[in-house]
Amino acid sequence: MANRCEWCTQDPIYIDYHDNEWGIPAYNEHRLFEMLLLEGAQAGLSWITVLKKRESYRLAFDNFDAEKIVRYDESKIAELLQNANIIRNRLKVNAFIRNARAYLDLIDKKGAFSPYIWQFVEGEPRINYFRTIADIPEETPESQAMSKDLKKHGFTFAGATICYAYMQACGMVNDHTSVCFKAP
Repeated sequence: MANRCEWCTQDPIYIDYHDNEWGIPAYNEHRLFEMLLLEGAQAGLSWITVLKKRESYRLAFDNFDAEKIVRYDESKIAELLQNANIIRNRLKVNAFIRNARAYLDLIDKKGAFSPYIWQFVEGEPRINYFRTIADIPEETPESQAMSKDLKKHGFTFAGATICYAYMQACGMVNDHTSVCFKAP
């Protein structure tokens, strides 16, 4: 059995996420947008809760199609708030819609999301060498800068801690601990 980061439980969903996504650089615009929304949905909850609902989120939110999400009306919001397969929090549902607008506006201004978001690590993944999860920071100057800029562009649920988790999820930083088989 492979040694993994301490946070990774024996849940097959978590193992798959740890082994095949977390810390692996992602440049695909759609994936980057999806993960930003999901990290915001995670606020105040455990990540496994969101991971277990990810497929339901994809179904409920039109596979994270920002063009469709921005057109959600009160009827669609009411439907989402009744959907037991997602986190039924009005602030978070509204944040998905607001963040879809901000995402599309940002693309209009910048041309693409991936180069914009990767600028916070100068386009290259940051490789860290932490011994334990206790050594991993909750936020960094880079995640603080990302948060500030995202908020300036109209994003919500994009605090510095959420942004750091996002950076880990999208491989902008590699925080696999030294005991993990995925360690750098």
